[in-house]
Amino acid sequence: MAKSGITFNPDRFHKDQWRFHAFLGVVSLFMGLPIIFIVNHAFKPYSELFAYPPKFFVRRPTFENFLRLATFSSESGIPISRYIFNSILVTIIVIIATIIISSLAAFALSKLDFKGKIALNKINTFSLMFVPVAVAIPRFLVLINIGIYNTYFAHIIPLLAMPVGIFLIKQFMDTNVPKELIEAAKIDGAGNWRIYWNIALPLVMPAIVTVAILAFQVSWANMEGSSLFVDKEALRTLPFYMSTVISQQGNIVVTAGVGAAAQLIMFIPNLIIFIFMQNKVMASMAQSGIK
Repeated sequence: MAKSGITFNPDRFHKDQWRFHAFLGVVSLFMGLPIIFIVNHAFKPYSELFAYPPKFFVRRPTFENFLRLATFSSESGIPISRYIFNSILVTIIVIIATIIISSLAAFALSKLDFKGKIALNKINTFSLMFVPVAVAIPRFLVLINIGIYNTYFAHIIPLLAMPVGIFLIKQFMDTNVPKELIEAAKIDGAGNWRIYWNIALPLVMPAIVTVAILAFQVSWANMEGSSLFVDKEALRTLPFYMSTVISQQGNIVVTAGVGAAAQLIMFIPNLIIFIFMQNKVMASMAQSGIK
């Protein structure tokens, strides 16, 4: 589309956008400095970690910090592979269950008529204001009473309620799933389940992907389960191990390198997932009303 000789929003790069791309390049470089620092810091040998004057870039990269991180876990009797397995298992289950629960709840709140619908919408919106620490004690009491303390379910159950996920998908359904389409499906004999599965879900896939990313970030970095709801070391997850391995060591030089390696390991999955799915995330944020 052209106006006054300037092309707006072209399908490919256009010469009229070079100023905009130049500005974004400078901003991206500035915002990427923390990522570059984390990567360089994780591969620095001991001689460079506390060098003066400090150096931003690593000169002699080494894997010694990662090897030391694995050695610390083996000395405690639980290999680091166990923590990784626990985190991957819990994260996968949380993502799948959160998508199912959030999408079903959003479909009901958006497209079905029943008593208490407005009240439930308001309750879900108000619940966005509560931080996890505010409900830590009630969660602990609930887990004890239902008998899942010291199990994998203690990691999973508290993370399944995601008000922001329900809100995102509901807003997307309100915009992208017209009532006329649902009424036409009902005339053709489709039930609520078929409408949800064959019509609603495909139309809100960007929101589903966004909720999956949010669920991954919450579960992958969660330490509450291992700290409060589990006291068996073999059931604890990778974030808990990463946070405790540094405090258990006395040498500040050793812990600086190990801590940098741990931060890089925890950060890389989030970066990879966001890079490959950022388009759907931006689409869902734009259409759900979140600025």
